[in-house]
Amino acid sequence: MEVLHRPEGKGGNRIVLVDGVCHLCQGLTRFIIERDPQAKFRFASLQSEIGAELLRQGGLPADGMDTVVLIENGHYYTHSAAVLRIFRQLKMPWPLLYAFVIIPPAIRNRMYRWVARNRYRWFGKDEQCLLPTPELRNRFL
Repeated sequence: MEVLHRPEGKGGNRIVLVDGVCHLCQGLTRFIIERDPQAKFRFASLQSEIGAELLRQGGLPADGMDTVVLIENGHYYTHSAAVLRIFRQLKMPWPLLYAFVIIPPAIRNRMYRWVARNRYRWFGKDEQCLLPTPELRNRFL
């Protein structure tokens, strides 16, 4: 499911919501930070209070989400659309991956959901969300 709508009063920032206990998602967060020298993106865990509130504001369920969520200028993107839009804004060569947007969303999202279903088995998970280092704390909500 890709959710594309604009909640009232939102705009101007980019927030990435990730599964805070998932090692793959933690790796994605580190990957984005290392390739986002202008610090365009801020982050929150889907399990956090702020993450749950942002999901509710976007009309998404506050529990049971199995996708990365990108909130960009008030629009909510999920699944492959979120990942592709994130890559498009990183430093080169990562924006080139946005070309995969030509693949129909049903196909892209089927692959995305397959990885999401297996992420804990393949990459592992923690019992609680990891805390950011002091130098990166301002990137997290």
